[in-house]
Amino acid sequence: MSEGSLADRLARAITLAGPIPIAQFMAAANAHYYATRDPLGVGGDFVTAPEISQMFGELIGLWCADLWDRAGRPDIAWVELGPGRGTLAADALRAMAMAGLSPPVHFVETSPALRAAQAERVPDAIWHDDVTTLPADRALIVIANEFFDALPIRQLLRWGEGWHERLVACQDVLFLPIPGKPVPDNVIPPSLRDAPPGSIIETSPAGVATCRALARRIVAQGGALLAIDYGYEGPALGDTLQAVRGHGYANPFGAPGEQDLTAHVDFATLAAAAGLEGATPFGTVSQRDLLGALGIDARASALAAGAPDRAEAILADRNRLVGEDAMGHLFRALALTAPDWPIPAGFA
Repeated sequence: MSEGSLADRLARAITLAGPIPIAQFMAAANAHYYATRDPLGVGGDFVTAPEISQMFGELIGLWCADLWDRAGRPDIAWVELGPGRGTLAADALRAMAMAGLSPPVHFVETSPALRAAQAERVPDAIWHDDVTTLPADRALIVIANEFFDALPIRQLLRWGEGWHERLVACQDVLFLPIPGKPVPDNVIPPSLRDAPPGSIIETSPAGVATCRALARRIVAQGGALLAIDYGYEGPALGDTLQAVRGHGYANPFGAPGEQDLTAHVDFATLAAAAGLEGATPFGTVSQRDLLGALGIDARASALAAGAPDRAEAILADRNRLVGEDAMGHLFRALALTAPDWPIPAGFA
């Protein structure tokens, strides 16, 4: 562990002040990780759907253009949360332009490395550190692809006769989870309070806060949010915290700041949070069903016809995006709209 590394700083802080919540550990680790590298692609740690094929971004762009058209073609801003290298945006903007929509682009991104990559693909974008500075004078269509999974989670552990906050301790140079102070029963969903010892419940206060802030904007200004991620309909039991490094799974408590930490998204809780602000939720639907409804098979056929030498690779990319044994089932989509906006394509 090098002097001055994030792991070293976290170890000193824990040694001096005691164990920290998993949410604090995850927030520090991911902030450092994304600020110091471009993690995408073959040479990085993972590959997202937009990096697999242009089809993904194009279809998301057409989803936006169709919704905008049926909403009466209002003035909108196109917003992407955690836009990676800007690949999805570039492909979506190309497709939207063909449908007559060329909105201003706003990226919510804090990583200097990724901002530089995004500027190469979408040079006219406007960047924001968080959602509070997004435009307030027009409708917003917000895309969040693999964004909510990287936000910090809180874990509650059934230990002994009660529930406890799960903390991260440090022993020598090793980080490890331990049970912390008890939490009141009323923070546990009634259906889960009597779960067996060792059970874990996850919540994402940061995810809920972000979703509610965006829902308030969408209700007040018009627009929609499309969130695509791996996740479930909660509340539920389970430890989904995971680390990815070099395209493989790793110990989430090892090498903080040097690997991507994520957790499955509780879509039901996000939908409920948005509903409290007056937004209308739709879904979830699987990525397979969403992209199927948006025409991925027709698009794959057209691309293959235009590049016969790549037909086999295009089919493989299509299968990776929608295959039941690939991203098609694990990844799900949730849409939120302003109350007077139409039902989004793929969610009817």
